[in-house]
Amino acid sequence: MTSFLLGAAGFILATDALGLVRILYGPAWADRMMAAQLLGTGGVAALLLLAIATNTPSIVDVALLLALLGAFASAAFVTGASGSESKAPEAPDAE
Repeated sequence: MTSFLLGAAGFILATDALGLVRILYGPAWADRMMAAQLLGTGGVAALLLLAIATNTPSIVDVALLLALLGAFASAAFVTGASGSESKAPEAPDAE
């Protein structure tokens, strides 16, 4: 069972390598962000499989931290992408 879990983790990391190509050569910033989210999700999955295969529970903490950072990254991307459009209008000068 351990070799199957390690093989599955390796397969997930191999598919994440394809996501790196999209990050480097993505036509738009949204495509690159989606590929980064794929890398984060694949990294979490690979770490969880590795934690079960090696019976190391501390790797689960690293996976949870990576998932949290991925959520913050997507929130920062959305805030940054819509930041220029959602600025409040300035008050007119009162002279």
